[in-house]
Amino acid sequence: MAKPVVAIVGRPNVGKSTLFNRIVGGRVAIVESRPGVTRDRLYQDAEWAGRSFVLVDTGGLDFQESGTIIDGIHRQVEQAITESDVILFVVDARAGLNPNDAEIATVIRRSGKPAIIVANKVENFDYKTDAFDFYRLGLGDPIPISAAEGLNTGDLLDRLVALLPDNNDVEYPPDVIRIAVIGRPNVGKSSIVNAILGEERVIVSDIPGTTRDAVDTPFQLEEKHYVIIDTAGIRRRSRIEMPTERYSVIRALRAVDKCDVVLMMLDAPLGVTEQDKRIAGYAHEAGRAVVLVVNKWDLIEKDDRTMDSYTEEIRRELGFMRYAPVIFISALTGRRVPKVLELVEFVAEQHAARVATRDLNNLFKEAIMQSPPPTDKTRRLKILYVVQGGIKPPRFIIFVNDPKLMHFSYLRYLENQVRSAYGFEGTPIRFTLRKRTRDMV
Repeated sequence: MAKPVVAIVGRPNVGKSTLFNRIVGGRVAIVESRPGVTRDRLYQDAEWAGRSFVLVDTGGLDFQESGTIIDGIHRQVEQAITESDVILFVVDARAGLNPNDAEIATVIRRSGKPAIIVANKVENFDYKTDAFDFYRLGLGDPIPISAAEGLNTGDLLDRLVALLPDNNDVEYPPDVIRIAVIGRPNVGKSSIVNAILGEERVIVSDIPGTTRDAVDTPFQLEEKHYVIIDTAGIRRRSRIEMPTERYSVIRALRAVDKCDVVLMMLDAPLGVTEQDKRIAGYAHEAGRAVVLVVNKWDLIEKDDRTMDSYTEEIRRELGFMRYAPVIFISALTGRRVPKVLELVEFVAEQHAARVATRDLNNLFKEAIMQSPPPTDKTRRLKILYVVQGGIKPPRFIIFVNDPKLMHFSYLRYLENQVRSAYGFEGTPIRFTLRKRTRDMV
């Protein structure tokens, strides 16, 4: 289910990142008194009163300045406003109404999106006069808060969740594999979708209730049913008006939330960039099956070591995603594109695989015999019982005598043993530690 998206916007240095960190519960964004620090959108899952949403932090909007970086920030923030479901418009109550606030309010009103004016840095909540000026922005009642102290943020979140939209995702049968194609601009997302849908053996379905030309494209290949979830405004061939359409990270986040398998597109001539790591990281944290698709392979001069060298470099740069298979293609020429769907089907099976409890515990017994758990002073970790708790991604519950004794390196060793025995290629694995008092292994 795709989570609603909430964008935090405002001019520089009003406390947007402080509010972001307050809501998500940690220091994720860079907080610094100097304006312009948050130049890229940051996003994080958040929850309040049982409602989950994706919170997006943005760079500060200053319409009085210009320049390449400033213009880029403006485009990102305006895009965040366009793609979000609810907007938190942060203003500085101590400084009062600013001409930039009025400009930003105009952009928000033009978007038609629900918005809350967040009057930050309020010091005296007995008298709300600090927030009065912001009624002039025409966006409803301002709510006074102190993000730094966490004052009144609960009331803000209560109002926020009341504005979140209900889920209206299309429900597909359980045998349908939902594919999200994600990646940076101009990496070939539209090209690979069109190459897949252009296959002579592919039948594009006409399922009522789906938005095929903008969001979801159901299709059938032989006896298999798929849905490609659009992250690039992809149209079917007859409706493509531009070779590339405007990229949106927020669309990618929505698509990842809705899918089973992610096709993470990489640009062969450019290699893995920081933006690639951010986008891939979201898919990993969301627990989705992943195929790393290296596009534009036809542009690379190759020898008998080129593919191996590229794979090694990808493994280094995306070390958290070593489980994901890598395929090298040219969406333009169609070379190896048919193999992509074969990998999609394979990792989808791995994503939903189950291991019998008996076999799982036998594997852990052997792993413990080969490499016993480390000790902490006089205490040793005891693994008592293991059971698979779920799929998509595979989740394993490990019952131990004391979860605090589990070192991350030993947990990684156990994961490697599980992968060596059962594969789980293309999917992350989740482990949960629980305390038990009696030996069961």
